[in-house]
This record gives sequence, C-alpha cells and structure tokens, in this order.
Amino acid sequence: MQVGSTSRPRVLVIGGGFGGLAVARGLARAPVEVLLVDRSNHHLFQPLLYQVATAGLSPADIARPLREVLRRQKNATVLMAEVTAVDAEARLATLDGGQQVPFDYCVLAVGARHSYFGNDGWERHAPGLKTLGDALDVRSRTLRSFERAERAAASLRAGELEPGGAEDPADRTYRPHDAEPPTFVVVGAGPTGVEMAGALIEIAQRTMRRNFRRIAPQRTRVVLVEALDSVLSNYPEELRESARRQLEGLGVEVLLSTRVTAIDEDGVTVERVGAGADASGEAGSKDSERLVTRNVVWAAGNEVPPLVRETVHRVGGEVDRAGRARVESDLSLPGAPHLFVIGDAARLEDEEGELVPGVAPAAMQAGQSVADSIRADLAGRQRKPFRYWNRGTMATIGRARAVAWIGRLRFGGLLAWLAWSLIHIFFLIGYRNRVVVMLEWFVLYLTGQRAGRLLYDRSGVVGGSKA
Repeated sequence: MQVGSTSRPRVLVIGGGFGGLAVARGLARAPVEVLLVDRSNHHLFQPLLYQVATAGLSPADIARPLREVLRRQKNATVLMAEVTAVDAEARLATLDGGQQVPFDYCVLAVGARHSYFGNDGWERHAPGLKTLGDALDVRSRTLRSFERAERAAASLRAGELEPGGAEDPADRTYRPHDAEPPTFVVVGAGPTGVEMAGALIEIAQRTMRRNFRRIAPQRTRVVLVEALDSVLSNYPEELRESARRQLEGLGVEVLLSTRVTAIDEDGVTVERVGAGADASGEAGSKDSERLVTRNVVWAAGNEVPPLVRETVHRVGGEVDRAGRARVESDLSLPGAPHLFVIGDAARLEDEEGELVPGVAPAAMQAGQSVADSIRADLAGRQRKPFRYWNRGTMATIGRARAVAWIGRLRFGGLLAWLAWSLIHIFFLIGYRNRVVVMLEWFVLYLTGQRAGRLLYDRSGVVGGSKA
C-alpha cells in the first residue's frame, strides 16, 4: 500500500530536527509537496536537552509540535512514523507499518544516537541524552538519588540501617554509603558532558543546598571522565584550559586521559589511557579506579542509525566508522542526485579540509542548501555546492561560566555565558518558548531554583517539590 500521490514532485524529508525542518521550510514557496516523517510528533531543541535532564527547564520549553511549526505551510504534511528502508532506484520509502511512500527527492536528516563502542549493555546503567525520554530518565535518576540518600540517612540516624537490611521503594537493599550525598559520573567531555557536569554540581551546591535535613548536598561528588587529554577537544587550547579551570572551580573532578572499562549497577571502573593493568588485571589495580555510583550519564560518542548505512550501501556509496555517509559537495549521495544526507548523518569537509561539525547551525545551513538545490533543479539551474559558515562555537559550564569561539575572538566567563544564552534563546522555535526559557534562566541565575524538580510515576507525583 502506498501513502498518498501527487502531481507535483514530492520531497520526502526523514527527520524533524534542525536540518529536516530547514529543508521543509526552505521549500515553502516551491512547486513541490513536502512530506516530513519523524518518529516523534515534535521538534526538539537538542542543545538544551541537558537542562531538562537537570530540572532547569521542562520538556515543553524546548520542544514544539511539528504540525504546529508547519501549520501555515500549505505544501507541507507531517507524518508520525518510522522509515525502515529507502529504495533509491524505485524511489520508494517503507514505513514501520509496511506502507510505502513514493518520492522524487529524499532527504535523510535522521540525526544520531549515542554510541557505547560495542558495549551496548552499558546503556541500561548509563543513559545518553538524545531525546526527551532520555532527559526525563536522567532527571528522574538524579532527583531520586538525593531522595534515596536522605531516606538512607534517616534510617541510619534511627538505628535502622544495617548492611543487607531495609529496602528502598525500588526494592533494592540500602548500603552504608547510600546515606552519603550521591556521586555522579559523566562520561565524555565534549559540550554535552561539560554542560551536564557543570549543571549537576550547581544543582547540588545551589538548588538542593537547603532542601535536605540529614544529608549535605553540597558534598555531592561530580566526576567528568574523558579518554582524551583535554575537555572540549575541538576547541582552541586556551579555551580548553579555561573550561577545565572553570569546571574545577565549581568543584567538578576532571579525569583526563582516562577511559571507562566497565559500567554496572554499582559503579564505573576507569583506567588511565596507555597505562597497562597489573598482573592481576583486577579493577583495584594501581592503574584502575572504581567509582561507586548509581548515577552515570553517557556523553562520549555518537553513531548514525542503520537506515543511513543501508541506504548508502544500496547506491554504492561509502560510510565512515561512525556510519556517516560520504556526500558530494551538494550533500547528495554519489550516483544518486535525488538522495541527500545532512546533519549528524553526513560526513563532509569544508574548504579548509576540516570536517563540518554535527551542530545545529551546520544542520540548518545544510537543510537550506538542499532546499536551494531542489529549487534549482526545478528551475533548470545548476546546483551550488554547500558552504558552511561557522558562526561560532560555545559551551556553557555553569552560572556566568562559559567559553566562546567566534572567528578570531576567544573568550570565557560571564561575557561568553551571556552570548551563549542570547544565541540559544534566539534559535528556539516559538515566541512562547523564548519567553519562558528567558524567565526561567533569569530566576535560576538569581536564586538557583529549578522549576522542573517533580518526580512522576503512573499514579501521580511522588517524592518531589517545585523549587
């Protein structure tokens, strides 16, 4: 069964992220039918996902329904589904229900998921941050860790806590160290990891400081683990050092040149990169360290969904180790000018031989470029190659702490934080989202209070309070 038919050329856009939405909007006045297919019904402002995970913002603050975003665009239709296969020769895409969608052009803007480098079993204990579901999972784990410590401390104070004794609401046995403020481990010191670590330490030191009676949240331990020898490895050296100093100034423990060798329900085992284990090979060897924690966030790597690899192989193209498609200068696949790959799923070098980064501005520019190419085809004009304009790179670390790299300008601290805040508010979709986020950040800056500190289960709100 085929979904829909049209006399005008159909552009199938797979993915409603920054790139996919830019394609759809860029074709608003073109004589085409745009069909945007996404597994979710919303566009997500992913750069602020960590703020949902750390209770600074609510899901609706950084997301907006795709149908609402495109409601005024008469030639655009949104379909909530998952594309499972793309047949480039037949120009048909197959949906998860078995339906087929014919197309004249297809744009793969599917983004990426976190990669555990072959250790997929770690995901259960160390969730990543790519979706609202991921963020809410991390938020729940974070808030519950403080509640668990308070309850364990209360039991200990009453003389009720014995090893192997009382059980918590999750039906797990308390242990003596459960009565201590929690330890958080963030794996990966790219922008997401740095921002997450900074937010976690601020929750403990500012937001939670006066909320508990039996534990001291300000003694919470936050450890940032990075296999490379610096944080923010793609930034200039002075900004990498600035970011590290700002993190350590907040109280984050930064472990560089350190790789994760094991993750389980009770903690993380790390080892210095290049350091050989002793003869025993045990986690307690002189080159290894065991971090006891139930709170691990994974921010160490990305991989592209299998759909991209399968589609590329069908047309005889190539992908790199991360599954990113090698594309032509116009972002189409070699030998298949009607198929485009953009965003995190594409591998393309700029004029200086540098890899175009997988960031929101690059995806939006790529989406607009693809829309321009399709319009050029329809008008009988030659396509123009994609040119990435780097408007700057920024990462926030905490309240009035950030680093920014804009052209030749490299700076940190309050000025970088203000620039980061203004740019992120500007790129949010929807007036309501911009106003709400601006107000939430204003309150957070002045008071340290976070509005998203509610815990939910199927029966309602549990164990939480609005800050």
